[in-house]
Amino acid sequence: MDHGHMHHGGDMGNMEPMCQMSMLFTWDPTDLCIIFKSWHIRSTISLIGSLIAVAALTAGYEAVRELSRRYESSSKQEIDSLPNTTEASSLLYPGRTKASAERKSKVIKAAFYAVQVFYSFFIMLLFMTYNGWVMLAVAVGAFMGYLAFGQGSAQKTVACH
Repeated sequence: MDHGHMHHGGDMGNMEPMCQMSMLFTWDPTDLCIIFKSWHIRSTISLIGSLIAVAALTAGYEAVRELSRRYESSSKQEIDSLPNTTEASSLLYPGRTKASAERKSKVIKAAFYAVQVFYSFFIMLLFMTYNGWVMLAVAVGAFMGYLAFGQGSAQKTVACH
């Protein structure tokens, strides 16, 4: 059976350029797809727009981290201000006890954590295009995000998880 002439559907003359997936570091943006097949770099303009989008996404990660830190701080202050009593005996804070506030805070902090984990893996996928331009855009976004939103320690890592 001759497999050399098999037709796999579609008109070969009308085929769109394929996404290039490099496993080696490169600066070549030709037919680069960023995470999704639809995020296909086809021109210098789309490359520049994509790099701006990557930087903005990465800066957004710093915003989420800062929101998480602020929530954690404010919820700790709120919990510390609540009495160590049961719900029935709390006249100043009806329906609010330390235990209920801690449960609510833990759920919200877990949601922030899940968003950060998802976001960090998404950024890792951006970096794993192995394209130098995209990698630089991630670094620029982290820099800009820290300048704009970073109130905490710069020692906290941006590890994937």
